Amino acid sequence: MSRSEYEQGYGADPVRELREVLAREAVLISQKISLAEEQEVLRSESDHRLLNGLQMVVSLLTLQSRAAVSPEVALQLSIAANRVATIERIHRRLHLNDGTKTVAFKIFLEEFCADFSGVMASDEARQHTIKIQCDEISIPTPIAIPLGFIVNELITNAVKYGKGRINVRMEARPGNGCTLTVSNDGPSLPEGFDPAVSKGLGMKIIQSFVRQIDGKLTFGRDDTNQGARFTVLFS
Repeated sequence: MSRSEYEQGYGADPVRELREVLAREAVLISQKISLAEEQEVLRSESDHRLLNGLQMVVSLLTLQSRAAVSPEVALQLSIAANRVATIERIHRRLHLNDGTKTVAFKIFLEEFCADFSGVMASDEARQHTIKIQCDEISIPTPIAIPLGFIVNELITNAVKYGKGRINVRMEARPGNGCTLTVSNDGPSLPEGFDPAVSKGLGMKIIQSFVRQIDGKLTFGRDDTNQGARFTVLFS
């Protein structure tokens, strides 16, 4: 029986069929790799444009605040510029850890607070120092992003209403979860203070992000029964 008669009677050469299947799979894999590379380039370009756009918004808001006639309008524009700048800083910091599922939060917190200190006005920088205490904790990226905004708003409030040193502490709780605490020297919280009914945008932002991470916000005075202390408990 000839080879052709064998193939007609019993099927094609299995080795050749295997080679053809492998060749088709190699083409498909190559196409998938090319598509993934194109998507990565597009995503990287999108991130780059986003960061540039945020920087432009900050610049425009800052210029508008300096040109504003009303001190109150200037203050609100400056606050808006700082918040947009925070979004840019957090996005850039996390972009450095792109592709990772967790963030080494001690390094993130130290660098973030250094950035915050760098953008404080000179008189604010003289009046406040930020002290950081943080355990070596890895936080899932979806949790780290809201925590960054919470830290920013709590430090902003401490600068605005407090005096002296600002303490930022992150520690792991025995068993499960973590505790983020931001406290400051200066006046204590007013009697009857309730974040749930606060009209301040900063406190609303804090509560929104605390709910996003299924956390709990508590508040009171510091260990010396002075100043203000806010604590976020989360798992």
